[in-house]
Amino acid sequence: MAEDLRRRRFLAYLLAAPTLAVAVQWIDPQRADAAVPTLPQPEEIFDLGDLQNLAAAPTANLVSVQVNRDGSVAFAVPRAEVGQGITTAVAMMVAEEMDLPLDKVTVTLADARPELLMNQLTGGSNSVRSIYTPVRTAAAVARQRLVATAAKQWGVKDSELTTRDGVISHASGRTATYASLAVAAASSKVEAATVQLKSTSDFTVLGTPQNRIDAREAVMGRKTFGMDMQVPNAKPTMVRRPPTINGTVRSVNNKAAVLAMPGVTDVAVVSRGVAVRADTFGQCIDGLRALDVSWGPGTVDGESDETVLAKLKAAELPMLVPGLLTEVLDAEFTFAFASNSPLEPDNAIADVRKDSAEIWSSLKVPIVAQENIAAQLGLPIGAVKVHVAQGGGSFGRHLFHDVAAEAAEISQKVGKPVKLMWSRTDDFRQGRTHPMCTSRIRVTHALGNVISYEQRHTSVQTEFSHGLGEMLTSFAAKLPIAGNLSFAESIFLLTQSSPYNFGVTTQLLNEIPLKFNTGSMRNIYSPNVVTAQELVVDRLAAKMGKDPVSMRRSFLRDNRLKAVFEKAVTEGQWGRALPQGVAQGIAVHAEYQAAVCCLVEIDCRPETVDRPVTDGVTGPRVTKALIVVDPGFAINPRGLEAQMIGGMNDGIAMALTSSLHMRDGIPLEGSWDNYFYTRQWNTPLDMRVVIAPSGGTPSGAGELAVAPSMAAVACAYARATGTAPTYFPINHGTLGFEPYPTEPSTPPSPVNGLDS
Repeated sequence: MAEDLRRRRFLAYLLAAPTLAVAVQWIDPQRADAAVPTLPQPEEIFDLGDLQNLAAAPTANLVSVQVNRDGSVAFAVPRAEVGQGITTAVAMMVAEEMDLPLDKVTVTLADARPELLMNQLTGGSNSVRSIYTPVRTAAAVARQRLVATAAKQWGVKDSELTTRDGVISHASGRTATYASLAVAAASSKVEAATVQLKSTSDFTVLGTPQNRIDAREAVMGRKTFGMDMQVPNAKPTMVRRPPTINGTVRSVNNKAAVLAMPGVTDVAVVSRGVAVRADTFGQCIDGLRALDVSWGPGTVDGESDETVLAKLKAAELPMLVPGLLTEVLDAEFTFAFASNSPLEPDNAIADVRKDSAEIWSSLKVPIVAQENIAAQLGLPIGAVKVHVAQGGGSFGRHLFHDVAAEAAEISQKVGKPVKLMWSRTDDFRQGRTHPMCTSRIRVTHALGNVISYEQRHTSVQTEFSHGLGEMLTSFAAKLPIAGNLSFAESIFLLTQSSPYNFGVTTQLLNEIPLKFNTGSMRNIYSPNVVTAQELVVDRLAAKMGKDPVSMRRSFLRDNRLKAVFEKAVTEGQWGRALPQGVAQGIAVHAEYQAAVCCLVEIDCRPETVDRPVTDGVTGPRVTKALIVVDPGFAINPRGLEAQMIGGMNDGIAMALTSSLHMRDGIPLEGSWDNYFYTRQWNTPLDMRVVIAPSGGTPSGAGELAVAPSMAAVACAYARATGTAPTYFPINHGTLGFEPYPTEPSTPPSPVNGLDS
C-alpha cells in the first residue's frame, strides 16, 4: 500500500516531564485502498494486521519517546523482543526522525501497562507495521521541539536551524546539543503538536542495512535473556509433570523424604504437577526424579496420531461444487502436530508477597498476563508488576503466560521467590503445539480455465486465549466476515486468501474440540494451507499441460506477487538442467500486505536419502534456495534478510522433518535431539534473499517466508520423486529415536533409602 507521508501531518503530545518527552496519537489506522478489482476474500479487504492496528489505535498516544539529559534518547517499546530484531527497527525509526546516531538510541522492553489495552501485543508479524508511524511521529515532534527551543533562545526562526548527529546548528555558527536543551524543551503540561515526517528520499538510516543493536552483547555472551536474570533469593525451581497432557496430582507419597534431600528447600503441589525448589537446578532435578507421585487423568488420555486423524476426517466439511460439466481434481493432505518450543527453555521469576507480586518473563501479551495472574493470586491488578524479559525465541509460545502464572502460583504457595525453569522435555510434552490438521481441496476446471476452488481445513482446536480473542470480540462488527464465527474461524478468514484467479473461491476452517495444549505457532494456518494449495496447483498444471511456472503465470492476479514471482523465476534459473532425482519447486504467498516467492532445489537421489547421518534421520536435502520478497518498504534490509532465512529453515523443517508423534496422550518427543528441526546437513549451502520493495509503508515480514518455503520444498520433492506427498512432514512415519520414558524411573521405597 503506497502512502505519501509528505502530504500528511501527524498529531502528537508533549508530555509533562523533567526532560523532553513526546507521545503520539496514531491517526488513520485503516487502509484506504484495500479493495481489489476482482471478488476479494476477507483477508484482502481487512486482514489480521488491520485488526491489530485498529485495536491499538486508541492508546497509541500513550507510547512516548524520552530525551535524556545526556542527549541520548530512550524508548520503551510495548512489544516483545524474541530475536526478530524489533528493538533495532525501532531504534532506527527514532534515530532517523531525530537526526541522531543509532548508538545514541536506547530501546528497552516496556513493563505490562494496562492502560495500553491491545497496544501491547506481539504477534501476527504486526509490530513494525503498527508502530512505524507512531514512533516516527513521536521522534519527529521531539526533534521539532528541540529546534523550537533553540530558536527561541537564539531569537531566530525555526526554519533557519538544521540538525545532525544530535546537534542543532545555525548559519551564524551557533550550535547546541540535544543534551543542553533536553530540560529547557520539556513541557510542564500535556499539549498537542503536529509534525511532518521525513520523505523516504531523505532517509539516511531507515532503509539501510544495519547490524542489530544487541549483536555485540549476543556474540560476547553478555545479552541478558530470561534465564540469565537474577533476583535476590529467587532460587531454582522445577516441576515434576504428569505422564499425560494436563494430568493431575492425586498424591505425593514421599514429600518428607524429598524435602530432606541436599539443597531442597520446598516441595509443593501445584496445578500442573509437583514443584521442587532448591539451591541449584541440579538439586531440583534430583528432587524431581526422587518424587513418588500418584497421577490423575489428563485431558487427552489415550489419544494418538491415528485416533486424532480419524476424528479430523469425520469432522471435515463437505465440498459444495458438484463438478457438473467440468473436470474435478480432489486432494487431501495431513499435517502432524508440531512443537512451539523456543530454543531457550521456558522460564519465569516470581516474587509473590502478601499484598504484592513481581514477575519477570518473556511475554508477548503482558497485560493479559498481569490481569490473569492478579486474579489467580487474589490481588488487585495494580499490585502485580510484570516485567518483560528478552526471550530466546518464541514460535508463538510466549503468546501464552502459563509459565509466568505457574511461577507465581509456586511462589505464593511456598512464600518465597522462585526462578522457575521448564526442562526441554517439559517444553515438548506439556508446552504448546501446532495442532494436527487436514486440508481437503477440490478444483473444477474446463477448457483451460479454473471454475472453482474449495479448500476445507480441519484442525484440532487452536487456543486463542492470549489477547487476539479480546480483539475479535471488541471489533467484530467491523470485520468483513458474516455470522457468529469462532475466534479461530475469524482469524482463519483474516489471514487466508488464494492468490489465483480460480473462479469462485472458498476457504473454510472447522475444528474439533480436543483439549491439547495448542497455540498459534509461527504463521498460524498459512504453512499448511499454502502447502496444500501449491501442491494442487502443480497437479492442476500437469492436468492442463502446463509446467508449474506457466501455470502460475497464467492465473496469478496480484501485480506485486507477479513481480516477485517473475524475479524468482529469473534469478533462480527455473528450468535449468538437473540430474534425475534433483528438482526445483516454486511457491508464492501474499500475507501481511507483503508478497513473497520461494524457489528451491532438492536432492532426493538414493545416495542422498539413504546416507547415514549422526542424528538418526535420513532424507532429502534442500541444496539451493531463493526467496524474493516485496515488503513494501524494508526498514532494515539486513534484518529482513535474516527473517527470510529463518523462515526458510522453518519451512524445510515443517516439510521434511519436524513433528510430534502423539501416543497415549503425550508426545513421544522429549528434546531437540528427538525433534528434528532443520540441521546443518539439510540446510541449503546456496541460500539467497532478494529484496524487491515496491515502496510505501513497511508490511509484516516476521513470518512471511515460512509458508512459501514449506510449499516450495513440498513441490520440489514431488517433482524429484514423482510422488506428491500427502502427509507432513514427509519423514513423520520414521520415528528415528528411542523415546524418553514419560516419567523418571520409580524411586525406591523410603525404607531402602533414596540412594540405594
